[in-house]
Amino acid sequence: MIVLTVLFLCIISTYSASVKGRSAKASHLSLSFLKQFCFPFQTGHTTGPSLSNDRLYKFAYTAEVYVDRAKASLQKSAGYRFSAGVDVNILWRNPENDDDQLIKVMIRNVQVENVNERPSDKNIFKGKSTEKIIGKEYLEALQRPMVLELARGKVQNFYSYENEPGFTQNLKRGLASLFQLQMHSGSVREVDISGQCNVTYQVRQNQVTKIKALDSCEIEKTGFTSHNQILDVSTKATSATIYVLEDSFIKSIKAEENYVFLLNSRRKTGAKIVSKQRLELQSAEAGPGLIAGKHVAGVIKTLDSSYVSVPLVAETVKSECKKCPSLSEHWKSIKEHMHPEKLSKAEAARSFLSFIQNTRKATKEEILQIIKTENKELLPQIVDAITSAQTPASLEAILEFLDFKDASTSILQERFLYACGFASHPSEMLLRTLTSKLKGDIANEEIRETLVIVMGALIRKLCDREGCKLPAVVEAKKLILGRLEKPKKDDNVRMYLLALKNALLPEAIPLLLKYAESEEGHISNAAVTTLQRYDPSFLTNEVRKTMNRIYHQNRKVHEKTVRTTAAAIILNSNPSYMEVKNILLSIGELPLEMNKYMLSIIQDILQLEKPSSKTVRKVLKDMRTHNYERFSKPGSSSAYSGYITRGPDISSTYSLDILYSGSGILRRSNLNIHAFDRNAQLHAGQVVIEAQGLETIIAATPDEGEENLDSFAGMSAILFDIQLRPVTFFQGYGDLMSKMLSATGDPISVVKGLILLTDYSQEFQLQSGPRASADFQGGLAIDISGGMEFSLWYRESKTNVKNRIAMFVAGNVEVDSFFLKTGMETTLEIETALDFISTVQFSQYPFLVCMQMDRVGSPFRHSVTKYESLPSGRRYTARRGKAETLEGCEYPLHQENSNMCRKVFSTASDSSGSWF
Repeated sequence: MIVLTVLFLCIISTYSASVKGRSAKASHLSLSFLKQFCFPFQTGHTTGPSLSNDRLYKFAYTAEVYVDRAKASLQKSAGYRFSAGVDVNILWRNPENDDDQLIKVMIRNVQVENVNERPSDKNIFKGKSTEKIIGKEYLEALQRPMVLELARGKVQNFYSYENEPGFTQNLKRGLASLFQLQMHSGSVREVDISGQCNVTYQVRQNQVTKIKALDSCEIEKTGFTSHNQILDVSTKATSATIYVLEDSFIKSIKAEENYVFLLNSRRKTGAKIVSKQRLELQSAEAGPGLIAGKHVAGVIKTLDSSYVSVPLVAETVKSECKKCPSLSEHWKSIKEHMHPEKLSKAEAARSFLSFIQNTRKATKEEILQIIKTENKELLPQIVDAITSAQTPASLEAILEFLDFKDASTSILQERFLYACGFASHPSEMLLRTLTSKLKGDIANEEIRETLVIVMGALIRKLCDREGCKLPAVVEAKKLILGRLEKPKKDDNVRMYLLALKNALLPEAIPLLLKYAESEEGHISNAAVTTLQRYDPSFLTNEVRKTMNRIYHQNRKVHEKTVRTTAAAIILNSNPSYMEVKNILLSIGELPLEMNKYMLSIIQDILQLEKPSSKTVRKVLKDMRTHNYERFSKPGSSSAYSGYITRGPDISSTYSLDILYSGSGILRRSNLNIHAFDRNAQLHAGQVVIEAQGLETIIAATPDEGEENLDSFAGMSAILFDIQLRPVTFFQGYGDLMSKMLSATGDPISVVKGLILLTDYSQEFQLQSGPRASADFQGGLAIDISGGMEFSLWYRESKTNVKNRIAMFVAGNVEVDSFFLKTGMETTLEIETALDFISTVQFSQYPFLVCMQMDRVGSPFRHSVTKYESLPSGRRYTARRGKAETLEGCEYPLHQENSNMCRKVFSTASDSSGSWF
């Protein structure tokens, strides 16, 4: 009967509370009755932490920061501990909603110390008071109270003082965010110091676990990443907070946030930042009473009219460097390492990276001051660095300095353009600028060709970052495709095809098919090698049909270089059984050297277990395609692939194939180096040497389809996925004779300079308040040169490709707490050289061919430096390093090559002993 009576009263009270025009007193009584008897579960005790009136809660608070190597324990990490007492009391509770309350939080008794025990001589805090460490103004601001409006456990408003320093505000925000929780399990979007983030709560009895997905947080972010994943840095971030409650209020809070950074190409090289917070209730005692009031605004004004509501999301702040050298001072300290003869040293790459970092902070005027006053020998290296900085100021400065109408500065113009092509995060403005330059006057035609090729690289990089619809990208694509769709009489078609070799636009494939099948010579070759660069997913049935027609010469006769490239495209794009069978049936019917080359390609596919190997094996079970007569033809051409390195992080392979003409003269040599991991691939390098039309020199008969080719030899290179402008050794019979008579044997430089490979920079907010940053840069000093020697007397030719490389990688992970900077620097450096030599003796048939690929011994150094520094200049550092030499080696090719090399060198030693 009592239950029924209470139920009846609840119904009546609900009705009376909803009647319009009721008195305020009646309404208040009805609501009070509803809360107390009808809906007792709808109280502040179940939706968020509940503070008792007239009580002062005293907490102990610590915030710790650790910085170290990714897999190191925290016992020897750099870092600091911030500790303080925290007083918390309730100021006001909404009379109509117990869940809406104002609480005051005040920090007191601040201390800063080492996060780990350290000897007194290595303690930068020794003898310094907290006021000296933090600064009187900052300490006073930090200890001024803040006020939080909590509603259902979430911070609705954060009240502080308007002109308070951003650093101290962020430390307060980090503490305030800890008071935000909900008392039931579930996932929500929540705003705190880290931004608006996805948060998952798990509630079990008196414990609440909060997991924050840091990668989901919406907050202002700055920074950039490298274009290729293999050259980039992997990041993993986690955040977890555990609340222990007692009587619906906080007894303790433990929060931990982890950031881990790993260099993808060498995951042993990495760093981590660990941020820990701990808040523990020490005691509760009598405290001030509640402030009367109906609305939050009135209560805040009564409390202190200086309070303003500020966002709980952290504001971006960064301390200024007071003793950093100017750009010109920094340049003077490193310029000795930037001379051309020192570019094969790791110190050149180190200086290159440090100059980029300083240039990114410099103004246009500071940059121009260096460019205009430095000597010509150092200017190419300066152009490399300033262009690689990729800031608006650096771009404006370099464009003001360079004059594309002046042919005398073409070397600087080319270095500028290649640095643009290798840019880690190119802007739309950069592409728009190059397009504008192309429409203007350019004195040197080679610079025009380089500019167009580089535009293709920028198009691809911007498209890869979802920028294909940017106006500058649309305009550049239209320009390149338009010149190929309707070429003018004097257009350099090849340079637009090479631009597509970098851009890899899917919409360009029909154009490439047309040029590959209908044109001849270097145009057809450029089109088909461009198609070879596309991912197999873009190679449709129409592409494969065209490649089959080219290889089998269904419509017209094609050069061997074009036919073999067409075959490679077919075999690398998930070929059908009949496609593979037709290729295998053609072996034995081809010209001798092409026959031998295609046989080597098939054997290489089987040896390296390439994707098409299963289909090839299936076809080879048929004796009509697999028999001695077909596979025993002689020849010297070859193709071989192998591993350079195989590791848990990254592996790299090389492929080396050489195709000769029927008269024994080199037609094409192709050296490729690829690096790959589980998710990405990088075409690290390609060097192609091509020759044609040289048969008349030795009175030999040209191969089918090559009767009308001009005498030509040249080199083409791809470097880190960027096609470079090809280099010509000679063009035409007259040029050939001239250079043969005046030849010095010196190699021709294909590319020389400084390249920014890895470029990763991110700033992020720690939930305890400080700002953190991670910067990884990798620089390469490179010199690739090639030469071709030709002796009619000894009937011998030799090609030599020399790669001299020095690499330096630097990573710096730092936490900036305004009163202290702590971080870790890690460096890697290596100097190496890779030589590819091909020797051909064509005094007999089959020719004697020896291929060599050698790597010299390489010094390798790795260091880690942990540091802590105060604004006063007091600094602690701990450094560890390791140096070793990676042994040189000669990479093994196939056994047939080894046997041939013995004969070549045996013949050479015999002939060198006598003149007659």
